[in-house]
Amino acid sequence: MAKGDFISDVQEIRRRARQHIERGAVTESYKADRETVVTLLNEALATEIVCNLRYRRHYFMAMGIHAQPVAAEFKQHADEEQQHADQIAERITQLGGEPNFNPDGLATRSHAEYIEGESLVDMIRENLVAERIAIESYGEMVRYFGNDDPTTRRIVEGILAVEEEHADDMAELLRTLDPTKPM
Repeated sequence: MAKGDFISDVQEIRRRARQHIERGAVTESYKADRETVVTLLNEALATEIVCNLRYRRHYFMAMGIHAQPVAAEFKQHADEEQQHADQIAERITQLGGEPNFNPDGLATRSHAEYIEGESLVDMIRENLVAERIAIESYGEMVRYFGNDDPTTRRIVEGILAVEEEHADDMAELLRTLDPTKPM
């Protein structure tokens, strides 16, 4: 057998697949600590819910001459945060966990804060801060999952890429609406 050849014992894979079928997607080859992964994903779920709620509030509260295009950006981001929450909740259930949608403790489970902001610029700034928090948190999660849970890693990597786009959007809006203040 040459180096790099892929040889798999199909009979053994079939045998293992029949064991513990109640675990669904979590097979014997799953290497991560499932409980820790579910905990991290529930924190990410809370973060996405809080971000969705903050963006939605900002969408409805945006006022002033620049409000319409900024509000449209807030609405798009809110919708994408909801999609992220749904992806995360689905992965939690695939891992045999329970997504925690309980509003009690939502703010403490979330890595991002729910800060309303007084002005349009304040709202943009708070959303940018929250996106930067999500970027850092999700980057840590990606490194933690590594090769032990490649499916969850890829899901979080996809969400992370969108969060980076959100941060760029908010930074550009902030530069446009408040060019005198350094970021």
